[in-house]
Amino acid sequence: MATAVPAERDAVASGLPASGVVDVVAVGVGPAAAAAGTARVLATAAAAGTPYELVVSAGIGGGFPPHAPLGSLVVADAVTAADLGAETPDGFVPVTALGFGRVTHEPPAALVRELAAASGAATGTVLTVSTVTGSAGSAAALRARHPRALAEAMEGFGVAEAAAALGIPVAEVRAVSNAVGPRDRAAWRIADALAALTEAFGKFTPVLESWNRHD
Repeated sequence: MATAVPAERDAVASGLPASGVVDVVAVGVGPAAAAAGTARVLATAAAAGTPYELVVSAGIGGGFPPHAPLGSLVVADAVTAADLGAETPDGFVPVTALGFGRVTHEPPAALVRELAAASGAATGTVLTVSTVTGSAGSAAALRARHPRALAEAMEGFGVAEAAAALGIPVAEVRAVSNAVGPRDRAAWRIADALAALTEAFGKFTPVLESWNRHD
């Protein structure tokens, strides 16, 4: 499990059994730090002869109302870099339309279904942004470009890029702490989202322990 900060790491770890079957590491805030931190952990494990079979980007994030309300859980069926591209007179153009790169990683569909079924989570696109959305206009523009988006966070795509470089499947799970849009810190429910993360990973444990990428 790759989280951004120690508070998320501890919330995830609290929901997992003490057997140590799953490792939980805080890899840093933002896509670049998340990619670098995840790559370091994966490369170290591979060099030691104990490579990982799955990487999960986990933490709290913003939800697009009314589809992902505060305290709800989202399992990504697409991990998309929302701001990787170029501004043009006609609007934002993703890097793929410029003829290079990629902007989306798709987690294994069977794993997404099983995680969602175990926890009652919604499934949809989770956007990765380098700058958290802070206005209604920006939120509306994101939703228009990504109509299946349920949540945004800052690390998923970076984690996915690192995992993909080593051929390792990736998943992303977000507990919603705030609404995407105008920043209103008084309305954020970080403690509730962290508690939802702990509860979710308690339910995820049988799925993660039995999951086989070759099924």
